[in-house]
Amino acid sequence: MIKQAKFVISNSNPGNCPKPDRAEIAFIGRSNVGKSSLINSITGQNGLAKTSQKPGKTQLINHFVIDDRWYLVDLPGYGFAKVNKKVKDGWEMMISTYLKKRENLCGVCILIDSRLPPQQIDLEFILWCATEGIPAVLIFTKADKQSKNKTNQNIQAFIRKLETLVLEAPQYFVTSAETGMGKEELVEFLEELVKEYESGTLNP
Repeated sequence: MIKQAKFVISNSNPGNCPKPDRAEIAFIGRSNVGKSSLINSITGQNGLAKTSQKPGKTQLINHFVIDDRWYLVDLPGYGFAKVNKKVKDGWEMMISTYLKKRENLCGVCILIDSRLPPQQIDLEFILWCATEGIPAVLIFTKADKQSKNKTNQNIQAFIRKLETLVLEAPQYFVTSAETGMGKEELVEFLEELVKEYESGTLNP
């Protein structure tokens, strides 16, 4: 259970991130996937990550310190909001540099909208992470927005599609920021990841 979460810094330069002296887990997903709402849900702080009806609200690398022990990072979405190509290219470079170079990064949570059929942009990003050796876990969001059966169908379709691209699909969680579905299991997983990093059994 997360007891405390505090904002540390926002920046556009991966080189200006906090000293890599503790485990770090990043959250990323397509614009409007519900990333900020999920972060607020698992930390129990409604205003921690800024939510917006306008996709692309997160434009910087945002660090939060969790229980004075590890960093949770809110990254800009991919499949960006309507911005010009120069800005979009800048965001993409910032994200890829961070993900490839951040030495204390022990996991990336890739958020997927459970209401949608498999989206090419999600599949491509997961494939990129696999190719770069970046450890990823999938988090299907907004599971409360349709029937459980429909959610399961969409998830299985996504996993089947993904398995045609990568050797093994990552572990996944099914969540709802509204109802708290999956919150306990996800937090437990994140804390286990941090423990493994701290014990030296996990090498990002």
